[in-house]
Amino acid sequence: MLFLDSSDPREIKDIFAWGVVKGVTTNPLIIAREAGNVDLEQRIREVIATSFGPVSVELTTESESEMLAEALAYHAWAPERIVIKVPFSEMGLRVTHALANKHIPTNVTCLMNFNQAYLAALAGGTYVSIFSGRVRDMGYDVRPVIAMTRAQLDREKLAAQIIVGSVRHLMDVNEALEHGAHIVTVTPTILRKMLHNPKTDETIREFNSAWANRGR
Repeated sequence: MLFLDSSDPREIKDIFAWGVVKGVTTNPLIIAREAGNVDLEQRIREVIATSFGPVSVELTTESESEMLAEALAYHAWAPERIVIKVPFSEMGLRVTHALANKHIPTNVTCLMNFNQAYLAALAGGTYVSIFSGRVRDMGYDVRPVIAMTRAQLDREKLAAQIIVGSVRHLMDVNEALEHGAHIVTVTPTILRKMLHNPKTDETIREFNSAWANRGR
């Protein structure tokens, strides 16, 4: 399954018309780059209006009480759609567990290894987000992390689903799915690269040319 990593309503609307993505993930960095000082609630409501499925909105406060208050405020914007994106930490686990007890879905984010993903799942995270590109930046192979996490979730019948994000290359998508990710979240740029193959373009041109020149 694919989610779209974007906060641009126009781009989201265009890509959802393809029928290939099932949700949206956002983060403060994406929103700051794409929208600057836009009002967050307005932006998220625009994202919701141009998409379907879960929409992840990330917490930016740091204390437990602030994070919980922020989470409840975001969730109230669209209770049937909003997923609270919780940065991983000891405090994040507390918040994840508290929100799970309130039946509010969470996406525990910024995970770099199996241990973190496992703890996030045990705390009740709906999704556990492993950052492929950033794991590779540290010099590690992310594939065993994904595979070990999926095997443990299945073994213990934990409900969490693995999202693989921080995707930088087409092969990151392929390898994440091959090694057990339930979901890969991709930028519009990566998704558009998935469309193209030179041989496909060549073959289509050949077929169209043959049809146009028939009978000549």
